[in-house]
Amino acid sequence: MWNKIKSEDKCPHCKDAQRYLDSKGYKYRLTNAKMQRGRKELDAIGARSLPVLKIGDQIMIGWNPKNFERMYNAK
Repeated sequence: MWNKIKSEDKCPHCKDAQRYLDSKGYKYRLTNAKMQRGRKELDAIGARSLPVLKIGDQIMIGWNPKNFERMYNAK
């Protein structure tokens, strides 16, 4: 299962999420929120903060490792 992350280079919470996923060996696809495709996807779901993670068909806005694990294990 591939997770998706929308992030920006200067976003500290985005970096935290990436480090966490890397340390746990989770696979994910990273999309830069400043690029056109990333911006369109964020606008489509109404997200106004980062990171945005898509786990299966669920969306998580912001970063919280416990919430991520709960969503990931529920898929």
